[in-house]
Amino acid sequence: MADSKREIERKYEATVDTRLPELTRVAGVAAVDHRGVMELDAVYYDTEDHRLAADSLTLRRRTGGDDAGWHLKFPVASGIRDEIRAPLSDTLPGSLAALVRSRVRETELVPVVRLHSSRDVHHLLGLDGSLLAELSVDEVRAVRLAGGSGTAAWTEIEVELADDGDPAFLDAVEHRLRKAGVRPSASASKLARALAETAPGSGTAPKKQRTAKKTAARPRTAGDHVMAYVRDQITAVVALDPAVRRGLPDSVHQMRVATRRLRSAFRTYRKVLDRTVTDPVGDELKWLAAELGIDRDQEVLDERLRARIADLPGTLVLGPVRSRLRIWSVARRHGSRRRTVGVLDGKRYLALLESLDALQAAPPLLSAAAHAPEDTLPRAVLRDYERLATRIGHALELRPGPDRDLAMHDARKAAKRARYAGEAATAALGRPARKFARRMKAVQTVLGDHQDSVVARGALRTLAAQAHAAGETAFTWGLLYGHEEATAAAREQELPEVWERASRPKLRAALER
Repeated sequence: MADSKREIERKYEATVDTRLPELTRVAGVAAVDHRGVMELDAVYYDTEDHRLAADSLTLRRRTGGDDAGWHLKFPVASGIRDEIRAPLSDTLPGSLAALVRSRVRETELVPVVRLHSSRDVHHLLGLDGSLLAELSVDEVRAVRLAGGSGTAAWTEIEVELADDGDPAFLDAVEHRLRKAGVRPSASASKLARALAETAPGSGTAPKKQRTAKKTAARPRTAGDHVMAYVRDQITAVVALDPAVRRGLPDSVHQMRVATRRLRSAFRTYRKVLDRTVTDPVGDELKWLAAELGIDRDQEVLDERLRARIADLPGTLVLGPVRSRLRIWSVARRHGSRRRTVGVLDGKRYLALLESLDALQAAPPLLSAAAHAPEDTLPRAVLRDYERLATRIGHALELRPGPDRDLAMHDARKAAKRARYAGEAATAALGRPARKFARRMKAVQTVLGDHQDSVVARGALRTLAAQAHAAGETAFTWGLLYGHEEATAAAREQELPEVWERASRPKLRAALER
């Protein structure tokens, strides 16, 4: 079984002759406990084309030290990574293999680098004897195992914050190290440095040239802008896959949003991207969004009903309301979560990821893609606006009831597409597109809350029936149902005003300037 740990650390350049400053002069440090030297032996795994390293992920099997085993690290922010650990074994544990599947697909993971580190460990202790941080001086020897046979050696200082420590403490340690002439490392990780310094020809190329990153070409045409947006959404889908598998908060929602934005871009910018290529991919994205929705929709419903119950005075919560909701929710979420992970493990999903890779490698651009973005993108955005206007008008003509509920749900989907169209065009069109997207989001929010109320009422009817069948009072469930009816009515009354602001001609005219 794998477990996770948030790792907050900083790395510094050093030599074998580097002397540590007096660390008890760091604010808050009462003592330094020298723990001695440990020998660490780590083999890093990746695909032959280094897909994990390209996304700043590291996967290793390490022996030695007090945390021997398999370690998979995901970047969170500069100097912050989530480390997922699994017990030592001869082969990669399935729990970790699943977390890199969206990157590696069916490609074999092979040993790429081996690092031997002699780690001299010091514990920085507070006044109460608690651990504030671990500082180590690592003498590292790297051997390339795939794509060459180069070697490298260096010394570095690593300072890792203790669990639940204050990141500001690392600033104080760094200030002390800098005064002693120690400077931050130019490499983000040992693996990154090892790959750079053991690569074929690395010994002759200037270091600055070897480590420089390629800068993406600035988007110029309509096609450039659309494909930049498409690539961003594909990157998000791939990156969110392990978060969904780990059950991280909001990960399902964010992954679903990325799939919807991607599909929406295909449909909105059909004059830029060839539909014979994007339509089949869009169909698969629709399938994936629907599968993710099973888990996400239940999550949203749970949060809504819990909040509604929490807002009620205690005297109006009659019977085992919270326990019944919890049992009902757990049963539904358990099944939906298992289904979601099953989808991500399936061949259909992996085939979709391969299709998205192919689309990036050979963008299906039409002749309009070569035009200036100001000539092409506004028309595409306004087509989605007109679609939304038609649906809003239809919904407002209907009397309250099931038909209007359905029409408002259709309008909500159109508002979401118009919003995404504006967001996709923002990099090219600037403030007018950004403002347009904000107004479309306001419409979407009103329509979304109305639809959530419709769904909540269906759930409340089910819960009330279950309570009644069990001999419990259904009073609270009926009360909540009434609250949801009032919410829906309020959103219906609010919609005309919100739509009036979103449909002002001046807002649309600004897009075409």
